[in-house]
Amino acid sequence: MPEPIIFYDIPGNIRGKLEAWSRHTWKTRFCLNIKGISYKTVWVEYPDIEPLCKKLGLHPVDKSADGSPLYTLPVISDPNTNTAVIDSAAIARYLDKAYPNTPRLIPADADALIAAFEDAFWGAFPKGCIGSLIYPAVYWHILREKSKPYFQRTRENAGVNLAVRAPEERVQHWASMQKGMHKISEWLEADGTKKLFFMGDEVGITYADITIAGLFMWFKKPFGEESQEWKDMLSWDDGRWGRFMAAFEKYDVVDEGEDLDV
Repeated sequence: MPEPIIFYDIPGNIRGKLEAWSRHTWKTRFCLNIKGISYKTVWVEYPDIEPLCKKLGLHPVDKSADGSPLYTLPVISDPNTNTAVIDSAAIARYLDKAYPNTPRLIPADADALIAAFEDAFWGAFPKGCIGSLIYPAVYWHILREKSKPYFQRTRENAGVNLAVRAPEERVQHWASMQKGMHKISEWLEADGTKKLFFMGDEVGITYADITIAGLFMWFKKPFGEESQEWKDMLSWDDGRWGRFMAAFEKYDVVDEGEDLDV
């Protein structure tokens, strides 16, 4: 019997409950849940991410706004292969290779297209429109106290304003986001059919779809299922995104986990 994979995620306090909220870590959580691979969550506060990654022998994924090495989550540590992996796309590829008898999320012939899709996906939205909506919600309503100073410093260094926007500015950003999602809906219907998933309904969910679902979860968790914002998002494009997210409901599962021992 394989041992559970250790999945490192960022904790959020959501309506009094410890929850997952990050779009990037949700991508990995969806991968694990869809594949049915046993795992255990370890919650890691922002200041502890870099020391953890260095301890696991992982390299930074990028550079921060100030030029310093950037270490991020998700990270997994697989005791069955003595392997640690950083970055959600790299983790998806690792899981496909290490657990070939589970649903494949990046079809072999579509790997390059799915890699290109991630860049195209974020290019569908005007710069700053998503962050202006979500970062204040995360900072003020989600993060635990230990993570707030790090989050504030790194976001402000990157030019992000964590103040809650004025209503008219929020309306503008929501309209920009809706326009971006409509563009993606048009990609899905480029051949004249209304397929739900990028590789078609017969293939089902792939990592491209998980990328979109991760974005939606980023909004679902801080705003809440009963919020007007969430209901509006699901209604866009004649309810397409509501039907899309309904396909992910059974994979919206978060174990209790435990805090990182530092």
